[in-house]
Amino acid sequence: MPYRRNIFLPGGYYHIYNRGTNRGNIFFSEENFLYCLMLLKKYAKSHLVTVIAYCLMPNHYHLLLRQDGQVSLSKFVNLVFNAYVQALNKQLRRKGTLFQGRFKHVHVDRDEYVLHLCRYIHLNPVGAGLISRPEEWSFSNYREWIGMREGKLKDAEFIHSYFAQPEDYQKFVMEYKVEKNLREKLSMYLLE
Repeated sequence: MPYRRNIFLPGGYYHIYNRGTNRGNIFFSEENFLYCLMLLKKYAKSHLVTVIAYCLMPNHYHLLLRQDGQVSLSKFVNLVFNAYVQALNKQLRRKGTLFQGRFKHVHVDRDEYVLHLCRYIHLNPVGAGLISRPEEWSFSNYREWIGMREGKLKDAEFIHSYFAQPEDYQKFVMEYKVEKNLREKLSMYLLE
């Protein structure tokens, strides 16, 4: 593919996401999820990328990343997922593309958007009907955000700058879930 001309800025926050070809799965076993997380951790450290929030789903992923160095997030994401696809293809003896084109990205330039995006990312498996509570999903860093699990793919300083206690973030997430459920139940009565 031709070189991506987008500019990723040091200190910038970016929502990175992609899904499988034809909406097909990109993770086929727990080991696949864990291997991808290992790659994220390994290359984030060496490329000066901070993982703020992530969620790996069976057929897509969401990452909220901060570029802390001069190496472009584009290079980082390509390195992680090229390594992942090569290993997966070898393991499953498959060929061909896994993802539906290049990854997508949005520059996140407002604090309130960053927080709502974290909540959206962490609620993704709930919205997909895979679980009923975000802490039930192993392949996101929600558990780290609320203090249920010690993990390396989080920025504790970032979290504490917005939420004094883990319970504060948990409340922030659950308020949206309750509000969204109520809105859906009342939608047939609302004139919107």
